[in-house]
Amino acid sequence: MKLRTILILAVAAIAIAFVSLWMGQAAYTWFPPQASAESILVDNLFSFLVTLGTFIFLGVFGTLTYSILFQRAEKYDYSDGPHIEGNVKLEIIWTAIPLALVIWIAGYSYQIYDQMSILGPMEHVHMTATADAAPIERDKTATRENAEHIDVFARQWSWEFVYGKGTSIDVSSTELHLPNNRRIELTLHSEDVLHGFYVPAFRVKQDVIPGRDINFEFTPIREGKYRLRDSEYSGTYFASMQADVVVESPEAYQKWLMDAAKQPAIAAYNPASAEYSKRSRNQWQTVVPAAPPVVNYSN
Repeated sequence: MKLRTILILAVAAIAIAFVSLWMGQAAYTWFPPQASAESILVDNLFSFLVTLGTFIFLGVFGTLTYSILFQRAEKYDYSDGPHIEGNVKLEIIWTAIPLALVIWIAGYSYQIYDQMSILGPMEHVHMTATADAAPIERDKTATRENAEHIDVFARQWSWEFVYGKGTSIDVSSTELHLPNNRRIELTLHSEDVLHGFYVPAFRVKQDVIPGRDINFEFTPIREGKYRLRDSEYSGTYFASMQADVVVESPEAYQKWLMDAAKQPAIAAYNPASAEYSKRSRNQWQTVVPAAPPVVNYSN
């Protein structure tokens, strides 16, 4: 009887393990496409957590279900259950296993966090005027030596991107263009309040703090158009602070730079300024949006 119980539990554990692994792989489809090298790390971590969480959930749920179906007292049986003393071995096991799992999860999570090197709020506080956030380098073509440097200016409520600052090519735009499979080095500036640089498809998010220039790196690996959002609530017209991110081949990127450099700089359309100008006199007082950025290229 004992052997039979062990076999049943083993088969159940194997079945739950297969379902958990399947669920962990399915978790990849719950996110936007993996558009950066960092997104692979984040998704692998999330898949691991989903697999582990599914195994624990199904194990607990299965045990409860089995107990309810097959371990119920007889009808009208109001007697006390058997008196069972504490089991030291069992208590050690069910304390050690969760502790080991928590340490495993914490270690793996910290490893991913450390590889990506996203600066947290306390790190910002203790940094000097320039802070570096330098994530992983996933291949030889994406190194700091040939990194593409772009300045990012965040203000209420618009993004402005400046390419080739201080060089022969000085281009500014309200749409972030990036060469594929090249290391990208952004210098983030906030001209007013706390903002957050967040591209869901890249799985990267970095606070942008007034008075601090923050160097932030990542590597796009998939061509396409994605969305940049402000991850921090920055005021009344916060919802309009979005921009397109275009990842294209290095050749297409260079062509875009050359074409944009030939364009005269004009004031870009800014949704926040447009909404502010339409407000009625009876509306509540709010911060006046910054002037629309003057750029060579506006989407």
